[in-house]
Amino acid sequence: MLRNLRPITSLLVGAALLLLGVGLLTTLIPLRGRALGYSTTMLGALTSAYYAGYFVGTFTLPRLIQRIGHIRAFAFCTASVACLVLFHALSSNPWLWLLLRLLAGISLVGLYAIIESWLNAQTEPARRGTVFAIYMMVNLGSLAVAQQLLRIQGEPIVLFVIVALLVCAATLPVVATRQAQPGLQPMPRLQLSRLYALAPTAGVGALLSGLAMGAFWGLLPVYARGLGFDLTQVGTYMSVAILGGAALQWPIGRWSDRHDRRIALAAVCALATVLAMLQLVMARWHGAMIALIFLYGGLTFAVYPIVVAHLVDHLSPEELLSASSSVLLIYGVGSAIGPIAAGALMSGLGPNSLFGWFAMTQALLAAYAAYRYWHYHRTQSTDANFRMMLRTTPAAFEMLPETESPNEPS
Repeated sequence: MLRNLRPITSLLVGAALLLLGVGLLTTLIPLRGRALGYSTTMLGALTSAYYAGYFVGTFTLPRLIQRIGHIRAFAFCTASVACLVLFHALSSNPWLWLLLRLLAGISLVGLYAIIESWLNAQTEPARRGTVFAIYMMVNLGSLAVAQQLLRIQGEPIVLFVIVALLVCAATLPVVATRQAQPGLQPMPRLQLSRLYALAPTAGVGALLSGLAMGAFWGLLPVYARGLGFDLTQVGTYMSVAILGGAALQWPIGRWSDRHDRRIALAAVCALATVLAMLQLVMARWHGAMIALIFLYGGLTFAVYPIVVAHLVDHLSPEELLSASSSVLLIYGVGSAIGPIAAGALMSGLGPNSLFGWFAMTQALLAAYAAYRYWHYHRTQSTDANFRMMLRTTPAAFEMLPETESPNEPS
């Protein structure tokens, strides 16, 4: 384990600090926007703007990284994010916040691309699976711990300053590293038609998962606040949801490895639908809500990894990076649409309609996966396994043992 960690310690420390700041900011933005009187539709639009920036950055930031190198690009992007965060504290104009969220999405996807491509370059192929698992533990653990920073008391500007400090601190171990900088591989061409022809469930699953998870990150804190949770309780609520995702991804993934992925996807989404409906019924009992969100988070965080594993089942290694870019694009589109659509629903019908949105998207995916299972023959594959993961950048897929490095002969 120590041998695996030694070459990448500085990157993992930088990633942990960055994700502590980003995790806090993700929850802080909708909570602060609500306190400023923004409509729920506008709060959803803020998350949509972030994912729109994420999409733009996927195509624009790699050029910057190739031109100035990983370390300089990392410092450039962290400085940009810190400035953008502090601008939130200086203005309450919602249209300026939309622009800030768009620019933050562009900068942050660049940071994730730098971290993930660098991790891949520093890791031997035989150890990529272990390193990938460690990276995801750091990812989810940092996001969960970040929610507890909402307990810090003080003026509204204090939490924004803490986010900026954490983002700036993330630069220190990366800039100080003595590891050689890797070269960045060209972005693979997107092949949406090829993706749908080979694994339509992966395409539809990515879209519907994005519709649900975009709203989850952008509006779940608003939902909890609307039901009377204080800031500490909101932090606990979000942490429990993330920890549920960390705890249940592995057993759900192992189960999906032993069954047709479409059946696994249908079952997980059907259970998530039931839990979302129960959340509507239990909205008055905070203790029950905490238990339900742990289970719901565990199920919904597993949907995208199952989608990716199903995609890998149907592709050759040389096609995987191109297809991964396509499925990330589809997920990003869903993540941009989901918050603004769910926000409009909450504005008209109240906060409880958020879980109605979750139930609808999960039920649609469960029905579609079951439909695909019953109308198409099973595809047997022994090459692909479930991998615990979040949606990040195409560089993350290079860390998977199933994916051959572009520098190695196929």
